[in-house]
Amino acid sequence: VSAARHDATFGFSAVFDTGASQEDVFEGSGMRQLVELAINGFSCTVFAFGQTGSGKTYTLMGPLAQRETQPASPALLGLMQRSFACLLEQSQSRGSDLALSASYLEIYNEQVRDLLSPGPPCTLPLRWSKTRGFYVENQLSVDFNSLEAIVSLLLQGSQRRRTSAHALNRHSSRSHALLTIHIHSRGVSTDPAPGEGLGGVHHSGANSPSLGCTCPSKQGTLCFVDLAGSERVKETGSSGELSVEANSINRSLLALGHCISLLAKPRGKRTHIPYRDSKLTRLLARSLGGSGITLMVACISPSSRCLPETLSTLHYACRARRVTTRP
Repeated sequence: VSAARHDATFGFSAVFDTGASQEDVFEGSGMRQLVELAINGFSCTVFAFGQTGSGKTYTLMGPLAQRETQPASPALLGLMQRSFACLLEQSQSRGSDLALSASYLEIYNEQVRDLLSPGPPCTLPLRWSKTRGFYVENQLSVDFNSLEAIVSLLLQGSQRRRTSAHALNRHSSRSHALLTIHIHSRGVSTDPAPGEGLGGVHHSGANSPSLGCTCPSKQGTLCFVDLAGSERVKETGSSGELSVEANSINRSLLALGHCISLLAKPRGKRTHIPYRDSKLTRLLARSLGGSGITLMVACISPSSRCLPETLSTLHYACRARRVTTRP
């Protein structure tokens, strides 16, 4: 970053300029490897972070105007649709041993709401257990086995998300959205053919010895998090309900930043990580500091007017890059 009184250098795993295509971002960000890791039973998360209007939703989903009846041009599709296609290709190449389901929720004004359940979005309780960690109670999970089905779920949920217009963005997300793909790979048993069992006899009775081998089943997740953009109320001109939403968004992003700063410290110097400070940090606890693998996409605006927010985003991303997890 080269600007008056702000000469700073930042290093990242990959950097894409304004000329990069959606395909470039998918291939260059490591997203394909993340999909493969999720299939192999890992818990993987990708989240887009940055100021309002910097292109987070576009990077993840592509153009906002797309509908089921009017899909976007394939070249403009985002990380999510490309990951779905990659996941289903892998699923088909492995045979039918993968069971796929999806859940989709938003955090709006510190309330967790299901975006897939029929009727108006209902508020769901967030619970904690020793075995599962933080989880959302009664969340709807929908099975799918085709690209059309999961894209339809994505568009259906996205249209129910809270958005508003302000001075910096005509379609500003007013909530954080989390779409989670659950990947259950069933164990495949390979019994020998008749005549290849013990002593040339094929056993099939209840007490017969087990033959061949059974692969253990694996459960992986692939979670996409579209964070609402940080915003300065003075710049966006927000007032009334918009101002309340902005304060709620900024508070949860501040809590997320605080957790990331503490996680970036060496393990011996870490104090208590305050995941309970917001619903967002509770739901991202395992992705940030647990046994997951996480990709952070930091989106910045090329406008000089946005320099303070750009520097804030880059410092945030640098801290996130120092966080190490044990998948």
